[in-house]
Amino acid sequence: MRVGFFGDGRWAHRTLEKIEDDPEIQTAFVVARHPTPDSILHAYAEERALSFFTPANVNDPSFLNKIREHEPDINVSVSYDQILGSDALSLAPKGFINCHAGELPFYRGRNVLNWALINGEDRFGVTVHYIDEDIDTGDIVAQQFAAITPEDDYRSLLDKAVELCASSVLEALEDIQQDGVSSVPQSEIHPVGFYCSRRREGDEWIDWSWSSERIHNLIRAITPPGPGARTLLDGEPTIILQSKKIPQAPGYIDRPGTVVGRQEGSVTVKTGDTTLQITGIADWDGEIINSRTPDCPIGTTFGVNLRHEVDRLSKKVEELERRLSDLESE
Repeated sequence: MRVGFFGDGRWAHRTLEKIEDDPEIQTAFVVARHPTPDSILHAYAEERALSFFTPANVNDPSFLNKIREHEPDINVSVSYDQILGSDALSLAPKGFINCHAGELPFYRGRNVLNWALINGEDRFGVTVHYIDEDIDTGDIVAQQFAAITPEDDYRSLLDKAVELCASSVLEALEDIQQDGVSSVPQSEIHPVGFYCSRRREGDEWIDWSWSSERIHNLIRAITPPGPGARTLLDGEPTIILQSKKIPQAPGYIDRPGTVVGRQEGSVTVKTGDTTLQITGIADWDGEIINSRTPDCPIGTTFGVNLRHEVDRLSKKVEELERRLSDLESE
């Protein structure tokens, strides 16, 4: 079976390695992202004398004609970034499939591994589905799952997901090749499902009035290679790299973000409900630098006391208005 491969990054690299394990499956060509094509995919294509494409518009008729000449039986997308139109989807007789790092019909959309951790899930799924003209809604061909352990963070979940994606795509291709696939409409699993939005700048800031569970999950969900969960320390942006939940931590009311305890290699910080142990921090200077264990005195405050800041700024505004009034009256 001839496979047209569209992809980018380590997800695509590992999937191609898996595909090569099956002597009955042959890569017909490779399509990479534009304008910064994956160099490893390029080298892969060159070593095997495969056509390598980086179209600015994947739906351009002239490009689709080039693909058609290679006569793929099926096309595969692994981390490819362009939306495919109906003409592109109908190029191969066995269809066009995609690997999505979410448990469809749940976790459609963007940054789904981050959201799974933020939501405190105890497992995540990787889904291979037929591509249709909507986003992440096509019938499911293969689906595999892995546990999310208390020790997992974004980096470890990425490692698991890359392996699951590669094995799921190979499973799907082998089933399709043998005409043994029985695709499942997503509506049979759940009538609605849900979409996740793309995380944007500003989403990384910690609100210390949240629960310890929510803050801990945010920290581990966006730890590097993510942007890192961010707060202020002595007025400077600071990254919280690692945290630990404290078993049986009592709930009580106090000022969120305050350091209320110190241990060797960590500090204990008050949250909206209980307390959380912070074990790794770093500075932010456009990038994460100076990673270290925290050593803050008790009483130090992470974040911003919004009421205090509003009062302080209000007083500044009042002082400026008074000075302006004095100048106008002179």
